[in-house]
Amino acid sequence: MAQEAAQATTAEGSPIAAATVEAAAAVPDPGNNAWMMTATVLVLLMILPGLALFYGGLTRSKNMLSTITQVGGAACLAMLIWVMWGYGTAFGPEGNAFFAWGNYFLSAVTPETTAATFSDEVISEYVFVSFQMTFAAITAALVLGATVERLKFSAAMLFTAIWLTIVYFPIAHMVWAGGGLLFEMGALDFAGGTVVHINAGVSALVLAMFLGKRRGYPAEPMPPHSLTLTLVGAGLLWVGWFGFNAGSELEADGIAGLAMINTFVATAAGALAWMLMERFAGHKGSALGFASGLIAGLVAVTPAAGNSGPFGAIVLGIVASVVAYFAVARIKGRLGYDDALDVFGIHGVAGIVGAIGTGIVYSPALGGPGDAAEYAMGSQITTQIVAVAVAVVWAAVGTVIAALLVRLLTGLRVSEEVEREGLDIGEHGERAYN
Repeated sequence: MAQEAAQATTAEGSPIAAATVEAAAAVPDPGNNAWMMTATVLVLLMILPGLALFYGGLTRSKNMLSTITQVGGAACLAMLIWVMWGYGTAFGPEGNAFFAWGNYFLSAVTPETTAATFSDEVISEYVFVSFQMTFAAITAALVLGATVERLKFSAAMLFTAIWLTIVYFPIAHMVWAGGGLLFEMGALDFAGGTVVHINAGVSALVLAMFLGKRRGYPAEPMPPHSLTLTLVGAGLLWVGWFGFNAGSELEADGIAGLAMINTFVATAAGALAWMLMERFAGHKGSALGFASGLIAGLVAVTPAAGNSGPFGAIVLGIVASVVAYFAVARIKGRLGYDDALDVFGIHGVAGIVGAIGTGIVYSPALGGPGDAAEYAMGSQITTQIVAVAVAVVWAAVGTVIAALLVRLLTGLRVSEEVEREGLDIGEHGERAYN
């Protein structure tokens, strides 16, 4: 899903994305098809149980099940919407710079239709649809980390449906589909720095500010109830992220291998950098800091996974982790917003660093895969900044619209009684622990 990705036109009339590639009567390459099926399942692992445990462990025990249920519910709803109109809106046969249309309910997708990879190979279109579906699902779930412990389950589901339609699908089209605004500009986003992380981070911040602070925040201590579960979730996220990053090449080739090693080293650098920042600040290196830096490194390398050499990925992981640390440890407190699980501070901030930094590490002089004869760093960085700005504005405005609609239709926030008792009992009638 780097900007060169192409979804093929077949005899059955499947959608067009990126460059037009004739693939009539093409047979999916078994190796690539098998790899992409594996990568798709790895991304599912990131959501359930990965993100669910990561987020759940960070909440108070009275909201553990509510958090997991919102993550799972949003992901499941996103999958159904993706099949009904999401795939058509992002990668439909007709479109403009901002969104596509057609092929709703996968009407033109069959076991015989194919999607092109970066070479002349093809994979099953159903596999491509499924892979993209997991990206939509995890992005919707990521947003809800900012609003845990106070957002109604019904509001979370309605927000997810509206937000996906007016925010995620158009941004996915703009970045990854032929004719899309940012795709045509040449913006680099290998696996979702703008589409997933900046999008989710900015939307999470806007929704959290719209919803208001948790009762008692920040005067009342609200520590994570189980860092053990959070670390288990972080480990599962790292494992699943190889499907996220290496899978975005759509082939089991050398670029997928590059994305794989970058996902190792940027993450390792980010995890250690965060702990070092804690030490420099006069604190002990913490398990929470390790997990936070790990995620920051993963987020930063996502747009650069196949667009950077390994050393560039290490530098990107370190820089993003340091910047995200300051966003969480310093700026958040000064601004006073309640992004409960630091979705903006980590995903949004590290995503911005990674997206802009991709324009630097893509340089062949720094070990990146850019064409030495054509690459112009200044021009590429400018393009990356424009892509970030478009994603930030679109996500922010779209989230405000979605939040206003949800507040009008169902209300956003649970009652004070439910919030004090905990959303596990108040919203779902059960407890995580007896």
